[in-house]
Amino acid sequence: MASHRRPARVTVLTAAAAATAAASLGAVPASADPGAGGSAATKATVDRLFEEAEKATEGYNQADEKTDALRRTVSRAQDGLARGQDRINLMRGALGAVAGAQYRSGGIDPALALLLSSDPDSYLDRASALDRATARQGAALGELRREQRRLNQRRDEARTALAELERSRADVARHKRAVERKLAEARRLLASLTVAERADYDRASRSGGRAEELPPLADVPPGSSRASAAVIAARSAIGKPYVWGATGPSGFDCSGLMVWSYRQAGISLPRTSQGQRHAGRQVPLSQAQPGDLVTYRGDASHVGIYAGNGQVIHAPYPGARVRYDPVNMMSNVTVTRV
Repeated sequence: MASHRRPARVTVLTAAAAATAAASLGAVPASADPGAGGSAATKATVDRLFEEAEKATEGYNQADEKTDALRRTVSRAQDGLARGQDRINLMRGALGAVAGAQYRSGGIDPALALLLSSDPDSYLDRASALDRATARQGAALGELRREQRRLNQRRDEARTALAELERSRADVARHKRAVERKLAEARRLLASLTVAERADYDRASRSGGRAEELPPLADVPPGSSRASAAVIAARSAIGKPYVWGATGPSGFDCSGLMVWSYRQAGISLPRTSQGQRHAGRQVPLSQAQPGDLVTYRGDASHVGIYAGNGQVIHAPYPGARVRYDPVNMMSNVTVTRV
């Protein structure tokens, strides 16, 4: 669309890709001299750290989502184990009662018991009933064995799920440490800038529109009431802080803002930006409509919602607030219509 012009001012996240493409994750040690490469190098390093923190945040979200799913799986498995054990206990009790009756009535040879019986007809009736009970006991015993095998299988599945849950919890903790480490380093470097340099950095990082520059909702096509509702919700979040791992309403990370905005429109989205890239039908950027999801970078580690007039609403990075920015602010743009 005609309004999709790349801005002359480089965004905070685009600068990271241009300035530090050869740098590895976490390559800047905490002891590095922030002034060694000048303020420009420091700003580029801060940009990169923010980008890496955001990627780690999406990794945290993914691991946390997996942990929640595993927790539900383990809970269901444990409930199934308890119900299965109750069934086995009941079956064992019933079989024990039949076995006790057999023991009490079957202490002598059946032929001798018939000869000694004062009422042969009554004895034969009882014997016939006992034979039927024995047949039912055999069937019940087979079912008990099958139920025991099913219970053992459930135990194995529950043990596997519990082990996977523990691994997922460890992944959550690892991603959390990575986010916190990178944010701490970024804050340390920002603190090394002079007041003028920090002000210049803040101005350079604001590449998009301001709160008063609201793209009109007239762009929303007929029949897109849910898309319109999601955009309206995202607009209402303008100015809220970026909080990693948060889905609102007081703070958001990038994918959390999309989850919250679409939830207000009655639509459930995947928790991560990677999942959101594939949450619908992909369309060309030139055909973007308000309400479309816009993901960035090859790994889809950032996402915003298209608001019309060539702009997206997004939670940019740690330390920033929800705002408008140009839709083409980063590389590898993918537009997804939910």
